[in-house]
Amino acid sequence: MKKRLATMFIMLLSLVLIFAGCGSNDTSKSDVAKTKDKEKDKTEVTSGASKTSYTDPSKLKDTYDIVIIGAGGAGMSAALEAKAKGLNPVILEKMPLAGGNTMKASSGMNASETKFQKEQGINDSNDKFYEETLKGGHGTNDKEMLRFFVDNSASAIDWLDSMDIKLNNLTITGGMSEKRTHRPEDGSAVGKYLVDGLLKNVQEEKIPVFVNADVKEITQKDGKVTGVKVKLNNKDEKTISSDAVVVTTGGYGANKDMIEKERPDLKGYVTTNQEGSTGDGIKMIEKLGGTTVDMDQIQVHPTVQQEKSYLIGEAVRGEGAILVSQDGKRFGNELDTRDNVTASINKLPEKSAYLVFDAGVKDRVKAIAQYDEMGFVEEGKTIDELASKINVPKEELTKTIDTWNTSVKNKKDEAYGRTTAMDNDLSKAPYYAIKIGPGIHYTMGGVKINTNTEVLDKDGKPITGLFAAGEVTGGLHGENRIGGNSVAEIIIFGRQAGDKSAEFVKAQ
Repeated sequence: MKKRLATMFIMLLSLVLIFAGCGSNDTSKSDVAKTKDKEKDKTEVTSGASKTSYTDPSKLKDTYDIVIIGAGGAGMSAALEAKAKGLNPVILEKMPLAGGNTMKASSGMNASETKFQKEQGINDSNDKFYEETLKGGHGTNDKEMLRFFVDNSASAIDWLDSMDIKLNNLTITGGMSEKRTHRPEDGSAVGKYLVDGLLKNVQEEKIPVFVNADVKEITQKDGKVTGVKVKLNNKDEKTISSDAVVVTTGGYGANKDMIEKERPDLKGYVTTNQEGSTGDGIKMIEKLGGTTVDMDQIQVHPTVQQEKSYLIGEAVRGEGAILVSQDGKRFGNELDTRDNVTASINKLPEKSAYLVFDAGVKDRVKAIAQYDEMGFVEEGKTIDELASKINVPKEELTKTIDTWNTSVKNKKDEAYGRTTAMDNDLSKAPYYAIKIGPGIHYTMGGVKINTNTEVLDKDGKPITGLFAAGEVTGGLHGENRIGGNSVAEIIIFGRQAGDKSAEFVKAQ
């Protein structure tokens, strides 16, 4: 009897241990699952629009009033305006997520004579915005496009505000003399905020957005656009009819072959562009007889983290950062135009430099927290400690920052003539640095349009039913784009494309 009880006790104890082991294994699996969930959540946060549920591919219809190719800022703006005019638009996006290059925008959106400028006592004018942008483009900008652009910039800020997309935090970018770069209220990067806000409004308006929908051809009959041919999920092909097509596919900054063809000197440069920026829209429009302008005008951004090809936004300099060489010295006006700042970096032996700033700049530019998370930011509790971390002479870096702080106090940069972004000195510890170099950032060239966003042929005549907006187009920026103008462009001309394509369809 005792033996039987002892045996039963041993068996029971074994079962308890087995279950305890299983429980332990389950807990371990649960921890792994939790880790994966955290990683997934982190991915979703950084990818922005990935949390969005897009329209089911099975719901793609054969006919729409307007087909919009590309779900970036220009495409979504066009769709919202077309819908407001009572039309039935659809957005087709070849990538798995909406947003395009808009998602990567960081500094802000330029606009003049806005209500937010007036509220903050900033005395700006459309004429000043026009002249400074023309100067930034070396006088080569399409003047008619530029005039329309600046004169409609304030209303674009109001339009976004009416949809609860508020850009009331103002800073400055290179080539500008006034604070006209509008950012989200908390100073965060403009791109994700803008994409999330536009996408929310697009969904509220029940505008269908199909992702993994790669448009291969814009169809045409008797000189008039008739729709598109699209491949869904890289397998199912479908022809869609429409009275108008709006192309908002972005530029070609991620197409190495196109870059090298237009600018062999840029071979090997890193690019800040998302992988979908391959010039598809330009190629499709050229097949229809559309013409291009400024295709060899490709902007190299001066401050790109090289290992990850990640843009460090101009707002960092706009809020007071300086650029120093490996010798710990400034070497130019950090708020000069992008082409001039790039040239000054390329003259350095290393063809790279450091953005140096303090805790005050870090507080004012929320995007820096993201750069820090990505491992780009070096920190020092003192200037000497920062100098040691980035391997520059301590004495020189201290002297450089002291001299700069004196320049800020006197509002006079005797060394390089910088006159903007001198509201705050660099005296608030800790200190920070990000190593940067030039990278391909923006393609100023693209298809030729007029102020109605109608695509023009080689004779300057509109191609019937075909419209375009955003980086797929050329001419507005001339030989050099001012930071903050591309975000303004996609909203201003995206709206115009939606409006004018709707007018065209209604007139049919």
